[in-house]
Amino acid sequence: MKIALVGCGFVADYYLKTLPEHPELTLLGVYDRNQARARTFSAYHKVPTYASLPALLADRQVDMVLNLTNPRSHYEVSRACLEAGKHVYSEKPLAMTLSEARELVEMAEHRGLLIISAPCSLLGETAQTVWKAIRKQVIGAVRLVYAEMDEGMVFKMPYKKWISASGAPWPYKDEFEIGTTLEHAGYVATWLPAFFGPVQSIAGFSACLVPDKGTPLDVLAPDYVSASLHFASGVVARLTCSLLAPHDHSLRIIGDKGVVYTDDTWYYTSPVYVRRWFNLRRRHLAWPRRTYPLVGKGTRYKYRGTQQMDFARGPAELAAAVREGRPARLSPRYSLHVNELVLAVQNELQGGATYKMTTTFDPLEPMSWV
Repeated sequence: MKIALVGCGFVADYYLKTLPEHPELTLLGVYDRNQARARTFSAYHKVPTYASLPALLADRQVDMVLNLTNPRSHYEVSRACLEAGKHVYSEKPLAMTLSEARELVEMAEHRGLLIISAPCSLLGETAQTVWKAIRKQVIGAVRLVYAEMDEGMVFKMPYKKWISASGAPWPYKDEFEIGTTLEHAGYVATWLPAFFGPVQSIAGFSACLVPDKGTPLDVLAPDYVSASLHFASGVVARLTCSLLAPHDHSLRIIGDKGVVYTDDTWYYTSPVYVRRWFNLRRRHLAWPRRTYPLVGKGTRYKYRGTQQMDFARGPAELAAAVREGRPARLSPRYSLHVNELVLAVQNELQGGATYKMTTTFDPLEPMSWV
């Protein structure tokens, strides 16, 4: 499939660094409204540029557009791509409001196109291994999940000095204003509905605990969230997301027979462990720890960053779904459900609240190599 990229900012380098893992994707060119940034990106990665977004959309060779723009631009750019007859792989979230996200999905369905959303961390070896252990009932029936997405005190780090491989600065103002939930919670929030089905309701609390993050902000988004996700399957998950607590990307899934867990959901090959329940005198313990074999080959991705993920695997999965005439594993309705989930956690729980989900999706399929 022939693709084009819109948005040459910080995250775009991660996609280009992992694109060689997928030779079935051919990059025709890139565009950014900041022409200087587009030229720098183009020179670094040795890829052509488009003079404008209309020029990119007018290129009939382009089958899919990677929308890597600022989240506030996702809806506008994705809508234009769909109107031009292009499939869309969008960075998270699909849109900043549920109504806009729903409109995009319905437009794509009406036009026979696909629009799906990052992150694609569900497609990684660690997520697929955890999912396999759940399906195999290695820990019995699942009852409870603890999912952490704490980044540490980013606002006390030298974030203004962070630059990507091609020289794009980390968009700290946007990151703080968009909020850590929309920016980061998806890396684990995408796993849970795939494992346990649609979320029915969410209860919890969100707040901005540190308004002064060292740079003037127009919006004070929550920097702390604690949410309980109630799944239709009966599973309950506690999701914690913050820019305050020490770095923690761990996931623990508790079942009747034991616990399966991993220490970092941002790494495609983070080891997966299992502990079995047993009785010792008056105590009921989960021990000893044993490693559950990872599925897939795994690799080391050659880029700088605090994560090790194949960012291009999401677009490759969309392309494979089109080529094979099957539903995408990260389906549009699933992407919409996750979009509603993270929007609700960030916006609807401020001060403490309960939110009932309005979207759902069909069950997803694991990767073929599992």
